[in-house]
Amino acid sequence: MKFVLGKKVTMTQVFDHGRMIPVTLVETKPCEVLQVKTKEKDGYCAIQIGFDKITKEKRIKKTMKGKEYRYLKEIRVSESDLKNYKVGDSFASDFIEGDKIKVAGISKGKGFSGAVKKWGFKGRLSSTHGTKHELRTIGSTGQSGPGRLFKGRKMAGRMGSERATVKNLRIIKIDKDNNLMAINGAIPGIRGTLIELDSR
Repeated sequence: MKFVLGKKVTMTQVFDHGRMIPVTLVETKPCEVLQVKTKEKDGYCAIQIGFDKITKEKRIKKTMKGKEYRYLKEIRVSESDLKNYKVGDSFASDFIEGDKIKVAGISKGKGFSGAVKKWGFKGRLSSTHGTKHELRTIGSTGQSGPGRLFKGRKMAGRMGSERATVKNLRIIKIDKDNNLMAINGAIPGIRGTLIELDSR
């Protein structure tokens, strides 16, 4: 299974035959299998893995006994593949340079944003002929019929900080000594964001 967890480090660039390629560096470490869920016991087949082990004793809570990891993730697997995993096993990345992968993470939070920025609204009126305070408004939001707003109306609100997925990103370089992976293009999140790398 080509799936691994990583942590976004930074963006940089590499050169290939004189061509500049923008890449994102992702730190990948071996993940440990903490729990195996079966169809008979849990109703579905999956494994729970841990990433980024907590080393300081004071940061480990009593409820984390046996699962002293900063991040826990559950991965659905087929019933035939479930026999390949046991509690305590660890697996690292099986990716090779040139692989096309799918990257998922939590996007950057941009705070409370207006509808022009959040949804790309044009604005209500033009910027001439005495227009004032109407350049970035959303205009009418309802109608006189029901006397209320319908669900799903695009309005101002919090923007970002949502799960985002980017597909078909190519792995440019893998540094096994430093547990780093250079992925072509930008991926969601700020520095230190948990990243899911998947080729399925």
